[in-house]
Amino acid sequence: MLALGAVMAPAAGAAEKAFPYTYDQYDLANGLRLIAVPTDFPNVVSVYIVVHAGSRNEVEPGKSGFAHFFEHMMFRGTKRYPKERYEAVLRDAGAASNAYTTDDRTVYHTTFSKEDLETILEMEADRFQNLEYSVEDFRTEALAVLGEYNKNAASPMVKLHEVLRATAFDRHTYKHTTMGFLEDIKDMPNQYAYSRQFFDRYYRPEYTTIIVVGDVEPKAVRALVEKHWGGWKRGSYEVRIPAEPPQTAPRSAHVDWHSPTLPWVWVAFKGAAYSDIEKDQVTLDLISFLGFSETSPLYKKLVLEEQSVDLLGASNPDRVDPYLFTVMARVKKAEDVERIRDEILATFRSFRDQPVDAARLEAVKSHLRYAFALGLDNSAAIAATLAEYVGLRRTPETINRVFELYRQITPEDVQAVARKYFVDSGRTIVTLSARGAK
Repeated sequence: MLALGAVMAPAAGAAEKAFPYTYDQYDLANGLRLIAVPTDFPNVVSVYIVVHAGSRNEVEPGKSGFAHFFEHMMFRGTKRYPKERYEAVLRDAGAASNAYTTDDRTVYHTTFSKEDLETILEMEADRFQNLEYSVEDFRTEALAVLGEYNKNAASPMVKLHEVLRATAFDRHTYKHTTMGFLEDIKDMPNQYAYSRQFFDRYYRPEYTTIIVVGDVEPKAVRALVEKHWGGWKRGSYEVRIPAEPPQTAPRSAHVDWHSPTLPWVWVAFKGAAYSDIEKDQVTLDLISFLGFSETSPLYKKLVLEEQSVDLLGASNPDRVDPYLFTVMARVKKAEDVERIRDEILATFRSFRDQPVDAARLEAVKSHLRYAFALGLDNSAAIAATLAEYVGLRRTPETINRVFELYRQITPEDVQAVARKYFVDSGRTIVTLSARGAK
């Protein structure tokens, strides 16, 4: 069967591209996309299956946590490959297999020897199309998810992350984490019927991209995917994500921690959505390195010289919709929290007030590109990197477009983006300290 659309990225000019590998991008008639990347690493193949549905897709009130839930449930098996047989096949193949969930995607990945490619693709196709689980299995796994939530909730950073999102967002589904709201997780054992609906909506070919990287020949991979996945029926569900209204005033929250811990302060501003066309998100990436990395003046002052902070870093993750630019600091003394907060805010203001040093900006750009290239050192790493970007734009070419944007950023761009996003009305500050700490 001919694909609806097939793209073979040309090898010519690959040396100048951030993603240097030739890839075959192939769309099946049912909407499934295949991206095959032959590499020079012998005998090993990695298959990453990206479901373009994460916690962002959990739009119904009271129904958060289901994208992550299916990360668990997908290992429950089918009639043809019950759980025990599925695990035995992986074990016999010497395969490493796992999954993860983010706001925007759920990813299933397996790395194995190339002679097992058809077996793995066939087995994965079976569970994506024929997953079966009883009400009892569903309830058991839902209770396991609650146990995972409770375990994670013992971490101050996990709780800060949860409170920050709940405070910063009003309507958008980024308000809840990938685990979901606690009250929804507690009620999950009663939501068997909804779980089947969630699976039916999103575990469909038009929501799925298969990435195959390693010692493979793209045409042969196409044939295998057509054979085992071509009959998968397309769905019709289109999700409508609620838009987040503009934030109109600064927000804050405090977590009164139940056991001894060093205090934390997190300072966040509403940020940009991922884009390989607009400059905002990549410019914020550069600011995170310039202002808050281990080579930044603030890090040198607070962590190395004063030693008033033992952890300092920034987070500006790529998301489909506008998310948060967050700076996190763990402070050694409770009486220093307000001063450290003000130091962080002063660093944000400095980006608004004056252009950054051009030479340092170029050095950060070079570092990011070099670090990215170093990370593509085996087939599994290449597939994992592709899954991140494919989860956002469904094509490896987005990587090259983004790194071209990095190249274009000027000190004036940095200042303009800082003035756009680092405004009081878009700010949320969350602190955490041990109960009764002064």
